[in-house]
Amino acid sequence: MNRTLLLIICDFLLLNLLALTRWEKAEPASAKQPPVPELSANAATKDQDLVAAMRESLVDEKSARDQLAEKLFATDANLAAREQALAQAQSERVRLANQLVATEQTAAQLGQKVAAAAEQATLTAAQLAQLQRELEEKRAESERQKLAVAALEQQQSAARKQIEGLTVAVIVGEQEKKTLRDQADTLKTQVEAERTERIKVQETTVKLAAGVGQLAEKSTELTREIRDNRPINANVLFNEFLGNRVAINFSAFRKGFLGPVNRAKETKLVLVQAGAQTYALTHIEETVFSYFEIGSDWTKIGVNFPRAAAAGPVPGFSVLAADPRVVAIPVDAAQAAALGAKIYTLASEPFKFPEAVLISGGGEGYGEVAFQLDAAQPGYVRVDNRLLKRLFGTFAPSRGDLVLSKTGELLGIMVNRDYCALVKDFTPRTTFRAGDDTTAQSTGAVLDSLVARVKALPLGLQ
Repeated sequence: MNRTLLLIICDFLLLNLLALTRWEKAEPASAKQPPVPELSANAATKDQDLVAAMRESLVDEKSARDQLAEKLFATDANLAAREQALAQAQSERVRLANQLVATEQTAAQLGQKVAAAAEQATLTAAQLAQLQRELEEKRAESERQKLAVAALEQQQSAARKQIEGLTVAVIVGEQEKKTLRDQADTLKTQVEAERTERIKVQETTVKLAAGVGQLAEKSTELTREIRDNRPINANVLFNEFLGNRVAINFSAFRKGFLGPVNRAKETKLVLVQAGAQTYALTHIEETVFSYFEIGSDWTKIGVNFPRAAAAGPVPGFSVLAADPRVVAIPVDAAQAAALGAKIYTLASEPFKFPEAVLISGGGEGYGEVAFQLDAAQPGYVRVDNRLLKRLFGTFAPSRGDLVLSKTGELLGIMVNRDYCALVKDFTPRTTFRAGDDTTAQSTGAVLDSLVARVKALPLGLQ
């Protein structure tokens, strides 16, 4: 135990003892007194010893306190000295850090100057080498020119001799030239006469060729006009349709509440050309989408041609601005050539004939049908189902059926059992991009907007 603490405890106990002790006066001595003086002396001695011990303890405690105070003072002085030294060290560290940063900047600047000087020295050496090469080349060129001058002098000497010899030849030539000039004048007269006769023959030939060309153009125009105004038999059109359909696969994937949803569908359709671009045309219900259901966000969409020669993914497809139920799939020139099917053209004069040929989307049947224009809906024609002449199979007109003009051109696609949407161009309203990650397209919202567009149409067109 610490000595100072022990002394404090002892002092505390002693003071308590002195405070709590009851000092009573001694009773008067009886007649027969024992040897009291000896006892009183012993008691006084004990008290004196106790007081002396207490005084000694107090002196020791004071000495210990003085020593503790001296140690505390020394500790404070030492702490102050250390703090001062620490502050000085901190200031020195900051100064050294600043000096280090300045030194590094100076070193970087010197490094840049050294690099620039080295680069300049390199460029100077390269320029010197280039000048030396140019000097050598000029010296070589000078030698070549000297040799060339000597050769030219020799050639001039030889030419001078030749000129002297040719002077005589010129005199002889002048005489011959005069003779030839006389002959040329005679021949020129004959040539002029022949040229005049040849021009007359050419003019006659041109007139005959122009007549033949005009006759051929009129014949071609007449043939085209006859062909354009002669309706093609429905049997021929249907047979041509069956032989030129191409298959295309649609697929889509999304996560559903009860598990993943996979859709796949194969559709047979025809190719149509508009300008330089070729498209495959179909109804949206022939794809994996439908405007009869709530739109969903499909995370993966696939479109491809299964035929081996044309196999390969298609970048996507579009719904047309004319009607959101008509779908156009772009086909590049290589795929169209590999498919080997006839490419239909859009009807240039869709209303030339009052009837058209209606072919079911699956090729189940076909027939000739009359159609009427609707002034309120210029982009559609109304099909008269009562006058349908069934030439093959038994079917009722429905959405997705193909409508061809009597000249074999594409008129449009049936959007319901009564109306056909005229396809005049392939301006897209919305484009769906195909790929393994189509989440960003928000197909659900797009499909819902298309459904709203269809529902906004007059009731007869829905």
